[in-house]
Amino acid sequence: MPNANNIGPYYTNKNIVLHELIGLKVRVKRSKDRKREGTSGIVIDETKHTLLLETDAGRKVVPKSGSEFLFSVNGKNFVVEGREILFRPNERIKKGIKYYKRRD
Repeated sequence: MPNANNIGPYYTNKNIVLHELIGLKVRVKRSKDRKREGTSGIVIDETKHTLLLETDAGRKVVPKSGSEFLFSVNGKNFVVEGREILFRPNERIKKGIKYYKRRD
């Protein structure tokens, strides 16, 4: 798991779609399933289609598709559309570069 004290400078609004997400704080800002909106916790695992979060109420699986996430790293917040990270973690750098180029 990344150490929150030394990862902040590496994450920016532009490059967050290319970085490791496991270990980051996240909140579901918007979702097709309204019951998932507001769910927050730490990302403990990731698949191509989902994020697994450790929340105060236990583990929750959140689909990436149709969701918008608010990631927090060292006091900075980054909004990420689920479609921007809809890849296997090991494919994110290669396939996510098109979203990297569009972000500012």
